[in-house]
Amino acid sequence: MYSLDTVPTYVSLAFLATTLLTIWLFFRATNHAKPTLIILFSWSIVQSLIALSGLYLDTSAIPPRILLSLLPVFILIALLFNTKKGKEFIDSLSLEKLTLLHIIRVPVEIVLYWLFLSKAIPELMTFTGRNFDILAGITAPITYYFVFVKKTMNHKILLAWNIICLLLLINIVINAILASPVPFQQFAFEQPNIAILYFPYNLLPSVVVPLVLFSHLVAIRKLLK
Repeated sequence: MYSLDTVPTYVSLAFLATTLLTIWLFFRATNHAKPTLIILFSWSIVQSLIALSGLYLDTSAIPPRILLSLLPVFILIALLFNTKKGKEFIDSLSLEKLTLLHIIRVPVEIVLYWLFLSKAIPELMTFTGRNFDILAGITAPITYYFVFVKKTMNHKILLAWNIICLLLLINIVINAILASPVPFQQFAFEQPNIAILYFPYNLLPSVVVPLVLFSHLVAIRKLLK
């Protein structure tokens, strides 16, 4: 049985604060749409209770329970992009505020590094390994400033930035999945990615990553239009 006993309390508190910040920034991008906030908090609570119950600790299940829990999220994203009301919601989102949302990738990467030091994830999931996602967080406020404030960078550059940062996200997601203690694990056997099996870190794949992914997809759709 895996354990997170070596992870300091401040790491969990920092990650919870980062999750709340992600939700708040997305809420701002919706122009303070309360139904969205209710849905996000409700989903976060449900995911937290499931993780606290220990359900995700069964890593032998096929498909893995932690990954199966993401199915409703991706179904919702697909519906939003393929229904009239969904497209109306997407078109109402603020491109400027969606760009700023990506600053949360900096504290996420710091938390991941702390988790590595606590032997809860492999080094390849950090910025000292194969994870370059921190670059998206560092460049987010710079991109926002020059595109929306100074207006010296055009939307083609913003589109390219979104595509590159989306690829950075996909890279770490694939590595994180293949480093997890699941039947199809490919590497990091000496120190698998166990953090996502526990609260609050299960909120990374179930809440934070989907919001970051959705923000990129929305931005790309808007910019291509």
